[in-house]
Amino acid sequence: MPYDTQPPASHFINGRYVEDSAGDLIEVVYPATGAVIARIHAATPAIIEEAITSARAAQAAWAALSGTERGRILRRASEIMRERNHDLSVLETFDTGKPYQETSVVDATSGADALEYYGGMAATLTGEHIPLAGGDWAYTKREALGLCVGIGAWNYPTQIACWKGAPALACGNAMIFKPSETTPLCALKVAEILHEAGLPAGLYNVVQGMGAVGAALVTDPRVDKVSLTGSVPTGRKVYAAAADGMKHVTMELGGKSPLLVFEDADIDAAVSGAILGNFYSTGQVCSNGTRVFVQNAVIEPFLARLAERLKGAVIGDPQDPATNIGPMASARQLEIVEGYVAKGLEEGARLVAGGTRIAGEGFWFPPTVFADVTDDMTIAREEIFGPVMSVLGFDTEDEALRRANDTPFGLAAGVFTRDLARAHRVVDAFEAGTCYINSYNDAPVEMPFGGVKMSGVGRENARAAIEHYSQLKSVYVRMGQPEAPF
Repeated sequence: MPYDTQPPASHFINGRYVEDSAGDLIEVVYPATGAVIARIHAATPAIIEEAITSARAAQAAWAALSGTERGRILRRASEIMRERNHDLSVLETFDTGKPYQETSVVDATSGADALEYYGGMAATLTGEHIPLAGGDWAYTKREALGLCVGIGAWNYPTQIACWKGAPALACGNAMIFKPSETTPLCALKVAEILHEAGLPAGLYNVVQGMGAVGAALVTDPRVDKVSLTGSVPTGRKVYAAAADGMKHVTMELGGKSPLLVFEDADIDAAVSGAILGNFYSTGQVCSNGTRVFVQNAVIEPFLARLAERLKGAVIGDPQDPATNIGPMASARQLEIVEGYVAKGLEEGARLVAGGTRIAGEGFWFPPTVFADVTDDMTIAREEIFGPVMSVLGFDTEDEALRRANDTPFGLAAGVFTRDLARAHRVVDAFEAGTCYINSYNDAPVEMPFGGVKMSGVGRENARAAIEHYSQLKSVYVRMGQPEAPF
């Protein structure tokens, strides 16, 4: 039976749905039609207090379990999530507007991957023995941080809820997750599934709300760690607030990532990479390679092949498996994209595809391509977070690298070339945390994901995330008598 878009209550706390209608009303809008599909309430101070209190009360006993016991529950949750992939994907499409063709293979499945991966890793989280001179020795042990707060973005609500929750729980922490107010529905199902899988009450709480709720969680002295996925301006505020309390942080922020296409590249493969790096999720992906640098000798063939491939874009009902381009997530995001397109035209970029919103209900904008883009144009400097590709020409490798790195961001970067020596040389020179060779936007749970410069700190996924959800305790063991000066 498909999930109802209206949840039983707004929040999931201490193993059950909880409501407080005194909280500000949030209307959940289906981006494909603009219709209101659910109404929930932002968390009140009482709701926030209940979430924190229940999480703190449950965490110590959870951390005292063996990693094997914790992992068993996470793996069970991953199995339930896979069994319900269809219903979760339909709900994700209602929540975000992303096509079912995409959500059915990316969103709940990658969330399940994270639960399975960290479920398997939980039992391996050991310390080390360190032999020292004279027979003394030391050892380390990895301990939970305590209470973690996760703040999600609206583009991958199910995935982000699991990317943050799975490593946090594997390490023995409790988590309070605040989804974006734009896409509040899916995280509740993640909490439901974890509880059904046997997670003790209080360990994964979901509270709804806007910035004020996030700020209340981030600044509470009982919170030990904050993990945010969001924009750079939001990240700066959250990072500063967390620093005031000396909290652990992970910041996965935005970017304006470069994608380099050399003249020896397989043009069809490069066009595929550019499509994945600009139009998947209707361009609403933080790591997108929106500055596509194409060597001048092949720029026209590249644009011609791209124009041909864009004819395969199917814009329509997001729940139809044949649709591969959905709407923007919100009316506000559509307005932002329209503003950037107008700026691109005003500053002299050449529009070669798209560029005009699609009339009718919902928040629709087609795949849009600008050519003759220069490095100083607004569309080449600022993150748009929509289906807008900027194509820039270059002549030499050194020039391309200098221009690619000329940005305050550093989340991702990619290169297409048949010359593997050049590919590795270019990747070594990229100022980016996540790089791709002859591919773009892959995010397997086994690979760390994150950025440098203004694109954030810390890493999601892989064993690297364990470092950000735990802390080391070092113990010196003296086998003889200590010597003192008096």
